Amino acid sequence: MENLNGLVPDIPIQEQKDNATASENFSRSVDEMVGKVDQIEQRLNEVEHFYSNTSKKQSNTPRGGSILKDKEKQISSFRRRQQDASRREAAGSRRMQELMRQFGTILRQITQHKWAEPFMEPVDVKGLGLHDYFEVIEKPMDFSTIKNKMEAKDGSGYKHVREICADVRLIFKNAMKYNEERDDVHVMAKTLLGKFEEKWLQLLPKVDEEEKRRKEEEAEAQQDMQLAQEAAHAKMAKDLTIELDEVDMQLEELRDLVLQKCRKISTEDRKQLGNALTKLSPDDLNKALLIVAQNDPTFQPTATEVELDMNAQSESTLWKLKFFVQDVLHTQGKSPVSVKTNNINTSNLLNNNNNNNKRRREFYDALAKSSQKKSRKPS
Repeated sequence: MENLNGLVPDIPIQEQKDNATASENFSRSVDEMVGKVDQIEQRLNEVEHFYSNTSKKQSNTPRGGSILKDKEKQISSFRRRQQDASRREAAGSRRMQELMRQFGTILRQITQHKWAEPFMEPVDVKGLGLHDYFEVIEKPMDFSTIKNKMEAKDGSGYKHVREICADVRLIFKNAMKYNEERDDVHVMAKTLLGKFEEKWLQLLPKVDEEEKRRKEEEAEAQQDMQLAQEAAHAKMAKDLTIELDEVDMQLEELRDLVLQKCRKISTEDRKQLGNALTKLSPDDLNKALLIVAQNDPTFQPTATEVELDMNAQSESTLWKLKFFVQDVLHTQGKSPVSVKTNNINTSNLLNNNNNNNKRRREFYDALAKSSQKKSRKPS
């Protein structure tokens, strides 16, 4: 393809330096814009990933108006439940402490039995010569150990009454496991275990009720967390919309800056540019036509027959087309067209960083899509 530029007069050295500085500043601005767009893209992907997973979860639930009404009720009570969360947690802790207190009553009744003495302290393995005790018993347990853990203040204590119940059972089952059925310790342990189970059954309904209540509260807390995440991602999406609008404005400013530095397009340039457009692929040609449509709402790029009068196009449109054609040629590996301006060599601006060519091409794609939206008219 022939050079699209006319003759350019010699430029003084100082002006050349100023041009080089302006070129570097512009290129730096483009690179900063690319970096900002990359950051926005990462956050957009995060938002899309969140809502994609959310929609998948919701697809497994029943649909209907009642679901929407329930959702509205949940959101309306979200903040209130957040404020009540600590109070609810404290109340649950008090209820569990009350259950443990009632369990302590059962323990006192069992430990006061005349047969409880062998189980009050840890087994004296050495004193009794039980050399194989730890080979048979994996986890020794006794009432003094349970008492100390129930009274622990360092956070190592029991969190649930069922944990205490499990350790009480372990005391007697260890004794029954290590001692033969005819041994006194085995008989004593079996008898006390039976008495304990009877008393535990009396407390069990309250334990079950508390566990059911806790599950309901945990489900509410999980729902609150989901609502909080939705609110956070909704805010992120709103912020991204504002940032994208700002990026669009900055891009427009950069384009205007380039166009201000561009020389007037000659008649020969228009002719050569028109010839270059005919050599583009169908997809690239469509994008070029959409660029024209951006500045000319009356132009119909998707019509069956399209007539493009290069002489009727504005300087802004022609230079945008030039930049687009140059970028297409560079991407295709062909010799890029050097586009001279009064003060800036735009060939250097658009091609000095190969790593950013893909992103710049995406800018053109975005421009084309934007133009396509603006060119649509209601039927």
